[in-house]
Amino acid sequence: AMLRELRRRWRSYKYRFVPWLALNLRRQRRTLRYVPESSQDKIIADEDVFETLLKTFKALFINDFSRQADILALLPEVKCQYLELLTVEQKRSGVNSCNHQGQHVCSPEEVLFNTLGFTVSRDRSSLVSAGTGVFVTRGFVPKGTVVSMYPGTVYRKHEPIFFQSLGNPFIFRCIDGVLIDGNDKGLSRSVYRSCSRRDQFGPFQMSDESWLTATLQNPLAVGQYVNNCSHEKAANVCYQEFDVPGHFPVELKQYLPNIVYSHDIESHLRCVVLVTLRDIKQGEELFSNYYTVVS
Repeated sequence: AMLRELRRRWRSYKYRFVPWLALNLRRQRRTLRYVPESSQDKIIADEDVFETLLKTFKALFINDFSRQADILALLPEVKCQYLELLTVEQKRSGVNSCNHQGQHVCSPEEVLFNTLGFTVSRDRSSLVSAGTGVFVTRGFVPKGTVVSMYPGTVYRKHEPIFFQSLGNPFIFRCIDGVLIDGNDKGLSRSVYRSCSRRDQFGPFQMSDESWLTATLQNPLAVGQYVNNCSHEKAANVCYQEFDVPGHFPVELKQYLPNIVYSHDIESHLRCVVLVTLRDIKQGEELFSNYYTVVS
């Protein structure tokens, strides 16, 4: 039992173990993503990522309109815009309601399907001993689509993450050294919640905590459970870094599954999305690369 546990931990850690990387660069080329420059680390344009997140988050916001009263009371112009969108949505879905109190509320997964044409969820991986994986459970995902997000606390270089990293296979390293801790348990969970509540401004939540639970408010926030590809299972998605622009709507930040560890340095919030490398059908598991080589 102890040997099996050691093997499991090694499979999780080897992609961050420098000597192993050096020895396996040649034989593991299929699991590597070569990027000449960090600026070329883009499968799709940032504008496309922005539009997908905006479209999805607006749909989630409208679906949960009755819970947004405190936010909308402080944003009267924004409220008018969403009321118009809600009216259009009610007409499209055939709901005859004079006010938003009578709207039909869908599950976040249903909203994702109605907005992007697919749903994703966590389930037991098809790989032996891989634990949890992520599957397209409904619909069809075209090539070049944002299919998931990697949630977690964002650490800049030299910020303290040592204790959070112990026994933690969910730390994602960006090209510039920024780290995202996607662990939803233990100390990592406590740190994320603390930072999220620190940044809350009145009724405005600057991040989403629901990915720490079984009930997701943002159904895309499952990217930390996407398993690494293998010789049998080639990668069908790829990580892409995305900095949230300053003009991102404040009322929609409640769906962003990332939070910065500290505010000592002014910078845009770093997010990581997973983009499809090919068309993906219903029932397929998502597989990606755990690390990127910048040449």
